[in-house]
Amino acid sequence: MVQDQVFLYLISNALFCSTGDKWRSRRKMITPTFHFTILADFLEVMNKQANILVDNLEKHVDKEPFDCFLDIALCALDIICETAMGKNVGAQNNRDSEYVRAIYKMSDLIHHRQKSPWLWSNLMYPMFQEGREQTRNLKILHSFTDNVIAEKAREVENDTQQKDDFDDNCEQSVPKRRRAFLDMLLSTTDDEGNKLSYMDIREEVDTFMFEGHDTTAAAMNWAIYLLGCHPEAQNKVHRELDEVFGNCDRPVTMDDLKKLRYLECVVKEALRLFPSVPFFARTTSEDCHIRGFKIPKATEVIVIPYVLHREPEIFPDPEEFRPERFFPENSKGRHPYAYVPFSAGPRNCIGQRFAQMEEKAVLAIILRRFWVETSQEREGLGLVGELILRPNKGIWIQL
Repeated sequence: MVQDQVFLYLISNALFCSTGDKWRSRRKMITPTFHFTILADFLEVMNKQANILVDNLEKHVDKEPFDCFLDIALCALDIICETAMGKNVGAQNNRDSEYVRAIYKMSDLIHHRQKSPWLWSNLMYPMFQEGREQTRNLKILHSFTDNVIAEKAREVENDTQQKDDFDDNCEQSVPKRRRAFLDMLLSTTDDEGNKLSYMDIREEVDTFMFEGHDTTAAAMNWAIYLLGCHPEAQNKVHRELDEVFGNCDRPVTMDDLKKLRYLECVVKEALRLFPSVPFFARTTSEDCHIRGFKIPKATEVIVIPYVLHREPEIFPDPEEFRPERFFPENSKGRHPYAYVPFSAGPRNCIGQRFAQMEEKAVLAIILRRFWVETSQEREGLGLVGELILRPNKGIWIQL
């Protein structure tokens, strides 16, 4: 697929694109970086950036409808930058920075190339203006990532040196620094004790950046839109938030997230109706038969969650927004592959727990501050299925 070819320019042979033994080894190395206790450390960043978001949205209260898509996307970008690299790029308050512009320009170039067969040739692409723009923007992104990796490597080395300088009986201790995804990549090793190279680390950081911010941003936007369309569901969310937080304006904790069960169902139902990734590919590892058709081994298969999630035998009245579908009693017996917003099986999304945690935390902070309304009809959204499923005409809401 051309989508994969384009991504290779950005993330080369990272976990997202690698196969075989390299994928298995890399997946095994990276999986521990998404451990529950590590994700809990990231919640501080999510709270901070979500509060910047709601402060920025305050100016829209009781005003005309506005498109919230970019505001939420920039919040997601700030979260992913700080959790992945330990770097606060301040995208929400400086959306015109060189790095932020390069991120969104690369997304535009990928989307455009995906739809333009004359740009698919890797040999010819650099001769077009788009190809030259890609080279320029990749240089900005890779230079930024390289500098952050070098800076982080020095920090890790200094931390190690400081620990070595204190003996076991010393009352002093090295101040604990919040770890980023990058910190863990710098220290992780394979079964033979080999560390990732700088190039390997850059591939994974860039993958996390691109795969982890616009997908989550889209999911949060769709949830906000659907709650704006369905005040009865939004009322239930507000009641749940009141039960958990009362009138206290404190940060969201991991215990809070566990209690926000209805909000979790809202997130899941939003992803059922509008899965962030509209399609993904798999290669069959053996012959199989589906409804009387033989699918030979080594066949490229395209899975389209947008269609799969609308199977009426599994999800009655599939176009209706019903978060209650995901109550435990209503999910019992449902085929595990009937709902795959994060893919499924061994190559499922490694960051899905991170994404779900971010979505619940940010939505909780937005909805504790605002009541959301929209008059935008679903038919007028102008759905675009590119790298992510997004509304061509934005998400227009009132607060």
